[in-house]
This record gives sequence, structure tokens and C-alpha cells, in this order.
Amino acid sequence: MIFNFKSRVALVTGASRGIGYEIARQFASYGCSLILNAKNAEALAKVAYSIEKEYGVGVLALAGDVSRGEDVKSIVAEGLGKFQKIDFLINNAGITRDTLLMRMKEEDWDKVIDVNLKSVFFMTKEVVRHMLKNGAGRIVNISSIIGQVGGAGQANYAASKAAVIAFTKSVAQEYSSKNVLVNAVCPGFIETDMTNVLSDERKALVLEHTPQKRMGQARDVAGAVLFLCSDLASYITGQSISVNGGLYMH
Repeated sequence: MIFNFKSRVALVTGASRGIGYEIARQFASYGCSLILNAKNAEALAKVAYSIEKEYGVGVLALAGDVSRGEDVKSIVAEGLGKFQKIDFLINNAGITRDTLLMRMKEEDWDKVIDVNLKSVFFMTKEVVRHMLKNGAGRIVNISSIIGQVGGAGQANYAASKAAVIAFTKSVAQEYSSKNVLVNAVCPGFIETDMTNVLSDERKALVLEHTPQKRMGQARDVAGAVLFLCSDLASYITGQSISVNGGLYMH
């Protein structure tokens, strides 16, 4: 077994599909109990049932809007009520509302910032209190390659994801001495519902500039997240790990 997460508990936001679902599934495959969150209660319930049935781990599905502070407090409190601890926090919830800057409405800006960034603030603030009392914890924030290099028509998304990287570095400096390690994972172009809307021309252009010549899979991102939560990564904090097949090497 590469990882042993038995007796551990992970809270994963945006867990009803795509990268979040795969992260949750991979954690469960190594024995980790799960607190799963997404806004769509029906989809989340199906995912939770599927994972619990397949892997036999404890799974608590808690629908809610993580861009709202009160929802976050309720999610964390219910999760702790069931499992008594949270070892890993994976801030994965995210949305896009792409359009050129001149056409972007204030509500498009605000909604993306709220879901992609404010949720990370709310959830981290709430969970880190428990991790400090527990004497340990791992937090992994899902950023994006767009937060590193920008993207035309994605000023709101790029700003939110770049801010997640800066937030990660700051919180890592605050709490790493207390054994709460904080890192970010920056996926490139991963095959999910979010990238399926890209035109064939855009996908071809991405592949042309990707040394591995393929789109990434959700499991590629999940692997990086699990590594950062494992004992193998006990001296890694404040970092942004790119999972992009070599696209835009830094």
C-alpha cells in the first residue's frame, strides 16, 4: 500500500464531480473516512453512497454553500460531531464565469471570487482551529495553471486562483511550526466538465504546447493531493505543485 490513511479523516469540498470526486475516491481507497461537501445535495448523496459502498469507509455528505460563512461553520461542526477530528482539508470547490473583461459583470466577478477564494478563507479558518488543537493537519488548496500564467477571458478566475496561491504561502508561514502543513496544487488542463466546454481548436492548441501531448486526468491531480497529505511530504509546506504535463514550465 502506497498510502495508509486508515483512522484519518478528510474534508473535501466540491466533491460531487470531477477532481473533487476523484480525490475523495482515492482517499477512500486507502482507508480514509470522508466528509464530503458540494452545493448539489442530490449529486453529493449519490457520490457518498457510491464511495461508501465500494470502499467501506465512513462517509458523511454535507451539502452547503462554502462561500457562506454560516454554512462552513455548520459543515465543520457536523463533521467533527461524527468523526471527532479532521486530519486533511482539501479546498477544491470552484467555478468559472468566463468572458472578456469589458463584458464581465460585477456579479460574474463577485461570484467567482466568493466560491473560489472566499470559501478557502472560511473553510481554512474554521478547520485550522481544530488542527492546532489536535497538534497536526494538512491543508491542500486546489489552484490552477490559470492562477500562475493567466488566461484571456478569465480575469476573475485567474485572480481567484492566483490569490489562493498567495493565501497558501501566508497560512503556511503562520502554522507550519505547529505541524499544520499548507500547500497548493495547480492543475493544468484536466479532462472534466469544466474543460469539456473548450473548443476543439483550443484543446489542440493546449496539446501542442504540452510536452506529454495529452490532457490530464482527475487521478493525476488526486495523486498529488494524496502525496501532500502523506508522511512522505512531511517537510513540504507553502508550495504550489504544478500538475500540467509540462505545460508552461517555470
